[in-house]
Amino acid sequence: MAPYPHDTALILVDVQPDFMPGGSLACHEGDAILPGIDALLRARRYRHVVATQDWHPRGHVSFAANHPGRLPFEEINLHGQPQTLWPVHCVAGTPGAALHPAADWTPLDLIVRKGTDPVVDSYSAFRENHGPGGTRPPTGLAGWLRERGVTQVHVGGLARDVCVLWTAQDALALGFRACMLWELTRPVTAQSDPRTREALVEQGITLG
Repeated sequence: MAPYPHDTALILVDVQPDFMPGGSLACHEGDAILPGIDALLRARRYRHVVATQDWHPRGHVSFAANHPGRLPFEEINLHGQPQTLWPVHCVAGTPGAALHPAADWTPLDLIVRKGTDPVVDSYSAFRENHGPGGTRPPTGLAGWLRERGVTQVHVGGLARDVCVLWTAQDALALGFRACMLWELTRPVTAQSDPRTREALVEQGITLG
């Protein structure tokens, strides 16, 4: 297959064991994306390849275990915004937080580790969630891409209805053209797929 133009980057979001079956926050059929992602990486079609990792401290505010009396998947108000409470996952330095070994990651140009602030969650590759000051601090990825002349991003990984969606939405908001590689993503729960598709169509994010 022919390479993509140099202004197109691949962003692979949170392809980590904790989001696969058997992991602490398993996505629906999360491991099904691994063969396709490995093949895409080995094909060397992209000039610019970025991966993200959830990389949380154990005391992270998004973990239900850090909120006495609360259960995973309950919702709280955090910094004036709705916050889903998650099972403990992707703790920095643990095997579940590693990039999954079933893919060949040698083409990577950049790894963005997110969720490192103990009091702020971080879904998107581009910006953290809302923090105490009411803003969404940037990760630096947008500037890194612009310095390399990137105008379009293709986004895959996990989870389709959370971190992948937020990454594609932020890409668009920050002036990039965005395409979600649908078959190289999976949701936390399959019931969310109609809502995700609707959001993509409404916002002009293409499907690849």
